[in-house]
Amino acid sequence: MPMTADDLEGRLQAAFPDAEIVITDLAGDGDHYRARIVSEAFRGLPRVRQHQLVNRALADVLGGVLHALALETATPETGGA
Repeated sequence: MPMTADDLEGRLQAAFPDAEIVITDLAGDGDHYRARIVSEAFRGLPRVRQHQLVNRALADVLGGVLHALALETATPETGGA
C-alpha cells in the first residue's frame, strides 16, 4: 500500500519539529515524492549529511512503502520561504 503525502509529512514533522515541509507527489501514485524540508537541524551540515538525517527518519519505509524520495534540504537562511 502506498504512503500518503500526509503520512510522509507527518513522519518528517515528527523528526524535524521546527521544519517547513512541502511534499509533492511526482507520479500521482503515492510511491514517488519530492520533499522540501527547511530546518535548523541542518545548520552547519553538508547536504549529504542533511539527507542522511532524513533517510534515517524514514528508514523503516524507504525502499518499501515509500519507493522513491527526492530531497531538497535547507536551513531557514539558505532556503526558507
